[in-house]
Amino acid sequence: MDQKDKTIFTSDDTDDAESGSEQKMAEQQNEQAQQIEDTGSVTPTKGKHVIHCLTIVGQIEGHYILPPQNKTTKYEHVIPQLVAIQQDPDIEGLIIILNTVGGDVEAGLAIAELISGMRKPTVSLVLGGGHSIGVPLACSAKHSFIVPSATMTIHPVRMNGLVLGIPQTLSYFDKMQERIVRFVCENSHITSERFRELMMATGELMMDVGTVVDGETAVSEGLIDQLGGLGDAVSCLYEMIEEEQKHREEEAR
Repeated sequence: MDQKDKTIFTSDDTDDAESGSEQKMAEQQNEQAQQIEDTGSVTPTKGKHVIHCLTIVGQIEGHYILPPQNKTTKYEHVIPQLVAIQQDPDIEGLIIILNTVGGDVEAGLAIAELISGMRKPTVSLVLGGGHSIGVPLACSAKHSFIVPSATMTIHPVRMNGLVLGIPQTLSYFDKMQERIVRFVCENSHITSERFRELMMATGELMMDVGTVVDGETAVSEGLIDQLGGLGDAVSCLYEMIEEEQKHREEEAR
């Protein structure tokens, strides 16, 4: 009788454990879904390594709020995320997924500088498009990928709205453009001369100067490190994480 009671108690205890595990899994899934909805990012924990996926999509919003029908990436959301990723010991690497038409130059460049300055392994993947200020963002990761069907538009700095027609305005544009050229060339394998050639080319864009490059051309020009898809990007990030772990272990000895 005592043995039977003990067996029944053990069975109930197992059921409770399974129920608790299912509830915990459901809570994690709900948290991830809420995270995607709120910030356009997710931190999957069931892979080989814990990585954070950050998406930069649509138009990069700067100091002015864009119309509600625009798909935007808000820099005030992305910047705290990057700080949290750098500080969180559980997150081992970052993958950035890009499909952007560009947007605010200073906001985009600020995000790119933060990514470039991270100590953790970072990988970027360009899908669809990485246009305008999306070019520095794609180059900012330690290793960059692009799918063959993606494109990147390289053109000079432009401004909408009222512009004062004075020499200081042109000087401001030139300095801002120089910041972009310097950042791209420091974080990729393209020369500043070649990047300026692509930026100022005529005959490529109908109503503008500049160049549109596809995935293969972006790699051959040295803007992007490698052709590849999601699997290639994740595998590369895993390798970088494992190399970083190995390096730390050697330093600890």
